[in-house]
Amino acid sequence: MNLYPFVFHPRFVEKIWGGRKLQTVLGKSLPSEKPIGESWELFDFPPGVVDSSGEWVSSVVSNGALAGKSLHWLVTEHQSDLLGTTPLSKNGQFPILIKFLDAREDLSVQVHPDQSYADANPDAHLKSEAWYVIQHDSDARLLKGLHPTSSREKFAAALATGEVENHIRAIKVKPGDCHYLPSGTVHALGAGILVAEVQTPSDTTFRVFDFNRVDPSTGQQRKLHVEQAMQCIDFDNPAEPDQPRSHVAGPHTTVSRLVTSPSFTMEKVRFSEGVEQPVPFKEPVVWIMLEGSAQIKVDGYPEPTKMKMGETVLLPASMKNPVLKTLSDCVWLEVTFPVHANPVES
Repeated sequence: MNLYPFVFHPRFVEKIWGGRKLQTVLGKSLPSEKPIGESWELFDFPPGVVDSSGEWVSSVVSNGALAGKSLHWLVTEHQSDLLGTTPLSKNGQFPILIKFLDAREDLSVQVHPDQSYADANPDAHLKSEAWYVIQHDSDARLLKGLHPTSSREKFAAALATGEVENHIRAIKVKPGDCHYLPSGTVHALGAGILVAEVQTPSDTTFRVFDFNRVDPSTGQQRKLHVEQAMQCIDFDNPAEPDQPRSHVAGPHTTVSRLVTSPSFTMEKVRFSEGVEQPVPFKEPVVWIMLEGSAQIKVDGYPEPTKMKMGETVLLPASMKNPVLKTLSDCVWLEVTFPVHANPVES
């Protein structure tokens, strides 16, 4: 089947630490005045996660002839046209998950499992991720990686005294920063930061410290997962070094490499207004629109797929003569998959 670029309905998730920047900064229409912490843009949950009707929970297409179909339906019915040679994840899912996160308050100090832990614990799934900072309040910081002087013993002692933050690197942020967080990295997104998150398709998170926060809905502190977290934190490699950036520039575009990982590659792309050119990809690509608007026309479909700030677009591997046209100056994050992706790490 000749596919076309897909836009999906976002899934808004209420969080105790969430705010309203998804609406005020990204222009999304939020459902209520409740604290919305996450907008799930592109997702295909692991096996065993189903909705109230027993269906696999997955993004729903919002545009074009296949509107109303789920991402998992596309994966099942049109895998080769959608993914080309890119493999599914180990659990049979689309191999990436895209979110926007709005942290009105600090998130919990947490860690995600690596593949060895996931293999030994069927309910856990590998999770590595990257944050791109879109906007932040003054003096905002995030926590990422243990100090080199810390250790398993010192960190465990800090949990008992509530001095955990003293053992984690605090990093001031600015728009355009990108932080790669491989599984095993202890971390926390800081208050006042809005990010785009690219991650492997898992929602397994182990909270090790939550700043003694009380959930107003229960009047109790939120559940921690100290035992699991201590098994997952990589104490041998406490801080992932910042990845070097590289840049390629042309007459109308600039491409900056932000992250290279076993599971995905992440680049920042700038395009000038009025560019019209073929889309060159033969493998799936995800665009996270940060600025401007554009459209892609595909043979066989009368209406082009339009893209604007705050939207996430999936470009299938197989499209017939796709042509990009920028309607204004544009900036987007471009997510691609390794040519020889390891299905275990996807």
